[in-house]
Amino acid sequence: MSSESPIIELRRVCKSFGRQRVLDEVDLSVERGANTVIVGRSGTGKSVLLKHIVGLLRPDRGEVYFEGQRVDQLSERALVPIRQQISFVFQLNALFDSMTVGENVAFPMVENSGRRLKRERIRQMASKCIDIVGLSGFEQKRPAELSGGEKKRVALARAIAMEPPPKVILYDEPTAGLDPQRADVINKLIRHLQRTVHVTGIVVTHDMKSAAEVGDRLLLLHHGRFMADGTPAEVLQSTDPQVHRFVEGIADPADLKAVGVG
Repeated sequence: MSSESPIIELRRVCKSFGRQRVLDEVDLSVERGANTVIVGRSGTGKSVLLKHIVGLLRPDRGEVYFEGQRVDQLSERALVPIRQQISFVFQLNALFDSMTVGENVAFPMVENSGRRLKRERIRQMASKCIDIVGLSGFEQKRPAELSGGEKKRVALARAIAMEPPPKVILYDEPTAGLDPQRADVINKLIRHLQRTVHVTGIVVTHDMKSAAEVGDRLLLLHHGRFMADGTPAEVLQSTDPQVHRFVEGIADPADLKAVGVG
């Protein structure tokens, strides 16, 4: 483990929606330069956790830190420089259908740089990012012309299209909806960005193969708390029945009983 201070920390973070407690005094310390993967059942709060990191949601209780600075109480204006250091890869990619691939990738730089970056510099940087994800020559295509895997790669290119590059990328289900081969491309790209852009990754996924491939650390979120935390090998080999059922894709007996099966 790195001796450096964590880049992101959550301290006893609680979040409820109505009567449902989604995050229950969650503690998380994210190591710089590592890929931290969070797995768990649907509705357990994985995406909610990501949104707390970037300030899209505020905790009911608890504290969120970025590079040692508490950020959960900052105003929207004060959050801007924090968000400029964090990229978010959305599950459904969030590409603009009316824009070309090049325009989609350039969008964060156009929005965030003001007049600091010249138009030609933005174009060059967007092309470089598109090339990094293996889509050189796709600049004039539109999202409707792309496959699911290609759209994911455009979203990854857009995530790194910042100057300076982002310090953190948050990945929300990056392989969702992809066949195994295209999912493998995305997994390898996530590792490639970690090495070449030196970015810290936080990955939310249901895909255990992806979790094992891209993760340096793997956590299982269950009923609002982490019930497993270790390297992917350690978690995948856990003898805890609840953890074992999740990583092996075995239905919980309570769920089977609820639907009247077996």
